[in-house]
Amino acid sequence: MKPDFDIAVIGAGPAGSVIAKFLHDAGMAVTVLEAETFPRFVIGESLLPNCMNVLERAGLLDAVTDAGFQFKNGALFECGPQYMSIDFRQNFEPSDCWGTTFQVKRARFDQILAGETARAGVDIRFGHRVTSAKLADGDCRLGFTDANGNPGELRAGFVVDASGYGRVLPRMLGLARPGKSIERRALFTHMRDHITDPGYDREKILITVHPTRHEIWYWLIPFSDGTASVGAIYADNDPAFVGMSDQDIFNQLINDTRLGSLLANAEPIRDLNSIAGYSAQSEKLFGDGYVLLGNSAGFLDPVFSSGVTIALHSAELAAKALIARHNGNAVDWNMDFADPLSKGVDTFRAYVDAWYDGRLQTIIFNQPDDDSQLKRMVVSILAGYAWNMENPLVAKTERYLEMLHDLCAPSS
Repeated sequence: MKPDFDIAVIGAGPAGSVIAKFLHDAGMAVTVLEAETFPRFVIGESLLPNCMNVLERAGLLDAVTDAGFQFKNGALFECGPQYMSIDFRQNFEPSDCWGTTFQVKRARFDQILAGETARAGVDIRFGHRVTSAKLADGDCRLGFTDANGNPGELRAGFVVDASGYGRVLPRMLGLARPGKSIERRALFTHMRDHITDPGYDREKILITVHPTRHEIWYWLIPFSDGTASVGAIYADNDPAFVGMSDQDIFNQLINDTRLGSLLANAEPIRDLNSIAGYSAQSEKLFGDGYVLLGNSAGFLDPVFSSGVTIALHSAELAAKALIARHNGNAVDWNMDFADPLSKGVDTFRAYVDAWYDGRLQTIIFNQPDDDSQLKRMVVSILAGYAWNMENPLVAKTERYLEMLHDLCAPSS
């Protein structure tokens, strides 16, 4: 029997919408099954400039640009008296690559991407939860329940899992594995921030490090409507917080830093949320009749806002492979998808590890305040350009991280 669709995509988040748009524009029949109804709350709200390049190539950038999201040109890092401002426009990339981006409320951002993709002609079915998967290249069957709880099944030639933290196929196929890093916990909320400090820059994400416990850090992401996303990251089961409520932990952590005074007049507009054990990976990125994108394949850590960037990059790589197949060309999923995707992910992972072991914090807070090539290379990674092999910090990540650390470490 002929499949109902060439491609079925699980999840209508950024990765799902972007790959569906690419595939539809290439003449393929695509459907998207999304378990939730949009808009819906999710974190991952501070985009990186590299996202803009993918959105532009997918024909989705104009709708994002017109939405009035908070302009973002960089990041501010602070730890007690230490302070460093990073401008993403001072990067190592060619001049035609984006150096600015946006801070976005994901509920609206994701809805815009899905809406534009649907208007282009893609069949997006909200409230459709995948319940089973029988996968074989050319003959994949997905069982689902629709928005009314009715069961159904569709057939597709191939399945793309862009289900994010849901990790639908990794869970069903037994591919999900815990991350290799220390289990960490995030506490986060949205606030009407009422920040009046004239030195506060709303065009940058603020990353604050705890003054004495440098493995604890915070984000402050301002939005264009005077609200902000505020979060704190600490080791799960930290003995310092045993017996404390989430709210008490959050309040203590915030008040341990300058955020306490910066947000002195803030009013929470969402309940405090938590996520624990968010770091995860999949045993493999593709298989017979399927490929995994973004957080479904694995998630590192929120410290450098890499999640959406990795999701969009994986969506474009997979789209190129599937379009090539559709046009009768041979595809090697290792060479055309897994290997190139993993290179950038491994670069981000090295930076995450270096952040928590202190090397990257040393580099960031002690780098010279100039426009050197080495600084531009660091900025490129922070801007999401983790796949540019012309950048030595991508091609030889660990070697150059060690070299930079030795250059930036204060002399004893």
